[in-house]
Amino acid sequence: MSSITTSALDTPARRSMERTCDDLAIFALAVVTLVAGLTFRDYGLGWDDYTHAEYADLLLRMYGSGFRDTGALSFANLYMYGGGFDMAAALLHKVIPLELFETRRLLGAVVGLIGLAVTWRLARRVGGPLAGLATLLLLALCPTFYGHMFMNPKDAPFAVSMVILILGLVRLAEEYPAPSPRTILIIGLGAGLSIGCRILGGLAVVYAMVGFVPLLIEDVRTQGSREAIRRFAHVVYVLVPGLVFGYLIMGLVWPWSIMEPGHPFQALTYFSHFFEKPWKEMFDGALVSVPDMPWSYLPTLFALQLPEILLALLFAGVVGTFMSLSRVDVTARRKTIFLMLTLAASLPLVIAMVKRPALYNGIRHFVFVIPPMAVLAGASFAWGMNWLKNNRRRWQPAALAVFTFGLLLPLSEMIRLHPYEYTHFNHIAGTVRGADKMFMLDYWGLALKQASDGLREELVERQEFPPLGRKWKVAVCGPQRPAQVALGPDFTIGWDSQSADFAMTLGEFYCKGLTAPVMVEIKRDDVVFARVYDIRGRAISTLLAIPAP
Repeated sequence: MSSITTSALDTPARRSMERTCDDLAIFALAVVTLVAGLTFRDYGLGWDDYTHAEYADLLLRMYGSGFRDTGALSFANLYMYGGGFDMAAALLHKVIPLELFETRRLLGAVVGLIGLAVTWRLARRVGGPLAGLATLLLLALCPTFYGHMFMNPKDAPFAVSMVILILGLVRLAEEYPAPSPRTILIIGLGAGLSIGCRILGGLAVVYAMVGFVPLLIEDVRTQGSREAIRRFAHVVYVLVPGLVFGYLIMGLVWPWSIMEPGHPFQALTYFSHFFEKPWKEMFDGALVSVPDMPWSYLPTLFALQLPEILLALLFAGVVGTFMSLSRVDVTARRKTIFLMLTLAASLPLVIAMVKRPALYNGIRHFVFVIPPMAVLAGASFAWGMNWLKNNRRRWQPAALAVFTFGLLLPLSEMIRLHPYEYTHFNHIAGTVRGADKMFMLDYWGLALKQASDGLREELVERQEFPPLGRKWKVAVCGPQRPAQVALGPDFTIGWDSQSADFAMTLGEFYCKGLTAPVMVEIKRDDVVFARVYDIRGRAISTLLAIPAP
């Protein structure tokens, strides 16, 4: 994974490789921006959206009251998370003519686009313009990342915050032992935002401590122990203002964290143990209690949900990183940078596999490892193209064709699955058709939005009206708040299926298939994501296929 300093591809005369790749990257960002702007309304609410909106109101009320109203500091367990995204969405809602939850979807798209841009610049810095372009395409066409950025209020902003922090650490390795003020600012901003989102942001300390070992060893070898210690102490000293800035950012987005010095550690202890009543989820065709998920949960889902081209290039990047550690022709700075990136992409997964915490909802809690994975993959592609240019130039078009085909596979799946891109399973798993009976797909319950829209349209088309003196009653198997928001005030939502007019169910294992007329069916790739049944005049005792937890 040595530095790529030459053009890996031939470009037309009078147009540099750097300019071509950068122009293509900007064009790709513009396309993603356009698509996101046209489609952000398609994404429904998840289980947590309504609660997060309430948390935002409490936080803003606390700031508006001069900290006299402290209800936010004891609200559910959300006070142990940062509320920066939620507050920003609530404030944005006050100034743009969109509904609150549409605003949340739009802001999610904006945050995701920032993450794409920062990841591009990070990859360009460590691997050159071609690596930057490849990384951007790999991440933008990663359905898991793209889908989550619209509607995941915790994990997607956390992923973006972490990649900002990693960019700062990479710049620190490049500029060591004299980091620029901009680098110090980026580290402070990234640290404050990431830990302010989730306490797990503290893992970056491990990335830095282990990742900087090659650079520190080289410093001792060339400068002597005393000078190496002095240089290290100087770096720590100049980072202090940035860390103070980061602490203030953390306090702004996560006020509970600075009320007492021990609160962040209290949150770490709290989240290290499962804090809810256990339930079961589908994994590998079996119902497994979430605290008892096997060590293979994360590696299996990452292998089956990430695009094949990303997996292949990521493997090459990780192998290249470890091979470079013993090579004398690779500088210590390069070793440090790629070791940090490899740790950022893999260490959280290794820790989870060893400690085996409660795992659920697929890989959504680990979306933050996907950007560094994409950087390693993009750098690996650029290195490979550069090697081919110097050794097997005739193979370059074939390699580029394979890479393009690898990108088209997830793109075609994203188009077919929209707006449920986050449910993507790759062709190794047999796409969502093969994964349907083996794993959970729409665990957020996004399909209830399209099911609700379909029910309203069907009733209008049939010219049906609710019974005199009451609203339509809909029993829901899935998150009820998203259905209520999508259906609007003319419907009453509840669990009671015996007195309901319609039943709305997700296509997940815990919802029963009913013997009743189907009014609406939401399908993608021949997989049912949601159904609406007409259960008027039918005795339906429950919508659940398994007992409630």
